[in-house]
Amino acid sequence: MNSSRRSFLEAGLAIPALLGTAPTFVATAQTSAAATSKDSSFDPWVELHGENLRHNVQEISRRVASRPILAVIKNNGYGMGVTNVAQLLEAQPEIFGFAVVKLHEAMSLRDAGIRKPILLLGPLDERNLEDAAARSIMPMIYTPLGAALDKITAKMQKPIPLHICIDTGIGRVGVPYRDAPPLIRDLANRKSVQIQGTMMTFTEDPDFDKEQLRRFHETCASLEKDGIALGKKHAASSFSLFQHPDAFLDAVRPGMAVYGIYSENEFRHTSIMDLRPSISLKARVIYVKKLRKGDCAGYNRAYLAKDDVWVATLPVGHADGWPRNTALARDKGAKVRINGDLYPVVASVSASHCIVEVGREERVKIGDVATFFDWQPGSRPEDVSESCGASVYDLTMHLNPLLPRRIV
Repeated sequence: MNSSRRSFLEAGLAIPALLGTAPTFVATAQTSAAATSKDSSFDPWVELHGENLRHNVQEISRRVASRPILAVIKNNGYGMGVTNVAQLLEAQPEIFGFAVVKLHEAMSLRDAGIRKPILLLGPLDERNLEDAAARSIMPMIYTPLGAALDKITAKMQKPIPLHICIDTGIGRVGVPYRDAPPLIRDLANRKSVQIQGTMMTFTEDPDFDKEQLRRFHETCASLEKDGIALGKKHAASSFSLFQHPDAFLDAVRPGMAVYGIYSENEFRHTSIMDLRPSISLKARVIYVKKLRKGDCAGYNRAYLAKDDVWVATLPVGHADGWPRNTALARDKGAKVRINGDLYPVVASVSASHCIVEVGREERVKIGDVATFFDWQPGSRPEDVSESCGASVYDLTMHLNPLLPRRIV
């Protein structure tokens, strides 16, 4: 598969959004000035489409027959800003909670007033575990932490809710399924613990996934036969929403699908769900010029004008999250939308700039808005992915967290 799982952005930097107003800048303190000078600023920005986000949740709910949705908003909310996503979705009845990987993201959600359950998928030491419990953040457990949980519970005077992760074959984290029964029995027998969920993760190898699910069912069944309550069982990610309806279980755990992006390009050509991208990257044209035949552009003279041609420079580069390979070659590269037309990215993508070929006529001007990807046909993240090979995960998760975010 072309799309890979990434863990890149760590900071949930966006200030909580003022919902109900549009468009609104949601920005860090460092970039808040852009909100008041946007008409003269050429800095790129990210737009968040709240209506599309809610539409996607409803589509997922329809697909899974109204099972509860644990929305994965890790890695800065897949580029949207972790608190932005949570605040836009908390009122949705289909969402029963949120999942993140970094402790500071979980803390930022509580600081922003998020009240729904938060599952922390990342690792914790004993001190972290106590900090999480104090903020009602549920840990994902897969190691013998019973004694530490007892100690924290004695201090807090209440049991700690948690989810248990079983490794059925992905080999990443989780107690191996063969070793899971004694660990889970030990936790279940402690008064300090409330098992509220039990989970697994697919390898996304269609054939092996079936074996993984069999292992999970078998392990859970043996424990439940002994009267051990495992809480909500969940395994289905965005990939599984399309591939494994038999894995919807008690709840689902989608990430990319929540943001309206098909995790694999082939999924978009099915009629299983109508997903609408809820995130876009935009900037304004900073320079337009005419190259004469034989002129070049980009490092190492990556682009050579075969005829007289107009080009436009955009203030977006790989430091902003725009992949270098969007300008690999003339016949294989991404396109950027300006004034309703798509123009190919040429030359090379530097840290802060890229260049698009406009054509024989001067059809764009300085200040025109350029859309790198959004929710329109031809400009979707999947279109960029198909045109140049960039992963849709790279396009969203790698967006610079310092870029201002607007809710539209």
